[in-house]
Amino acid sequence: MVDKILLLGATGQVGQELALALSRCGQVQAGTRATFDLAQPATLGDKIRAFAPDIIVNSAAYTAVDRAETEPELAYAVNALAPQAIANVAKEIGAYVVHISTDYVFDGSQSSPYQETDQTNPLGVYGQSKLQGERAVAESGAKFLIVRTAWVYGAKGSGNFVKTMVRLGKERQEVRVVADQIGGPTWAKDLAQAIAALVQQRAQGIYHYSNSGVASWYDFAVAIFEEVENLGISLQVRRVVPITTAAYPTPARRPAYSVLSHEKIVQTLGSAPPHWRASLRAMLQQSINEGIF
Repeated sequence: MVDKILLLGATGQVGQELALALSRCGQVQAGTRATFDLAQPATLGDKIRAFAPDIIVNSAAYTAVDRAETEPELAYAVNALAPQAIANVAKEIGAYVVHISTDYVFDGSQSSPYQETDQTNPLGVYGQSKLQGERAVAESGAKFLIVRTAWVYGAKGSGNFVKTMVRLGKERQEVRVVADQIGGPTWAKDLAQAIAALVQQRAQGIYHYSNSGVASWYDFAVAIFEEVENLGISLQVRRVVPITTAAYPTPARRPAYSVLSHEKIVQTLGSAPPHWRASLRAMLQQSINEGIF
């Protein structure tokens, strides 16, 4: 019997990778915003029941961190109320629910990698709404998997930090990048493959996944420019200037340190995630091959 998998958020950068990675776990049905509108949580139940999935994977989210400060109702609808509705239906029909969350559930006050059991304390509406979604899924009574990740980028989907830096590197001689926020860049393709591996095992509970290694946004930007030029793409940028968070104020506060521990996922999957620099290089090569850059 082949499992029926409902993938929500299938057009996003993680969703598109999940559509490929989950194909080894069952028959994937892509759910887009046009069909499953997470901004309207009350409409989700009947649509999910009609599909009768064995597995529900929710990769959809409201991810505009700064805009969430002025659109809290929409952020909570998509990130908290919709996951609650999805998990409640999953409990009702006996489905296994997979939910993607974020490093922004932490406040960044630690100086060692965050484990799944560490205290959460989100600094802004985005992180608060994602944490509420986590709790709703965990408390629903459904069989659940929550995967927290960080600093996600990919070849597919709309804009992300890597694509932004490549564009700026082509346009400007100087780029200024925050150097006092530390995290773990994560390739969407690696994340999707890890989630598929966890789904195959029917892993339950909360897991952390990011690529191995740590970086600041400044480190990440410098690496992007170096790797792009090594792959033969000419850039205008000549100076990358490290700046402080205070020098680049944003509506939402961000954790200064949000590195995620890999201990649990290594124990479960048996190997460490690829290093972020190697994954960055692979993503850029893929993007060049596909004509994205």
